Amino acid sequence: MSVLDKFRLDDKVVIVTGASSGLGVSFAQACAEAGADVVLAARRVDKLYDTARLVEDAGRRALTMATDVADPAQCQAMVDAAMTEFGHVDVLVNRETPEEFRAVVDINLNGSYWAAQACAKVMRPGSSIINISSVLGLTTAGLPQAAYSASKAAVMGRAAGCPADWIDAG
Repeated sequence: MSVLDKFRLDDKVVIVTGASSGLGVSFAQACAEAGADVVLAARRVDKLYDTARLVEDAGRRALTMATDVADPAQCQAMVDAAMTEFGHVDVLVNRETPEEFRAVVDINLNGSYWAAQACAKVMRPGSSIINISSVLGLTTAGLPQAAYSASKAAVMGRAAGCPADWIDAG
């Protein structure tokens, strides 16, 4: 058995988010070439048709879905359509752009730090800074939220290096 045989996806169904460009297109094509049918999801549905052709050229079926993964209802619709068309989902390739990742980290981690720095300069002794974290900073709970989980874990980790009167709540 070759190394490539170990990575076969014969008769699997793969959902690829961000499948309209860049890495998403490459992931979709690679999964199809490995034997999977592919659900192609992205906001720019017009670009998904080019990706669908790559999947079909590899001999597999493609389902295109206009999906904004920031909208839970659209994510559910994507999965519902996959179940209707293929009957199961085996793999999710869930990507976010570097810009999306940076935006979440900038808000949750950097934003809370900059606000704390600004307030600490004017707060009186005995004042408190409370940074709200999340249980997702400790576990992903099976949710595809890498930036959010990483930023909240960092907020918790930052508490270890803060003065005793800083409180980071989880």
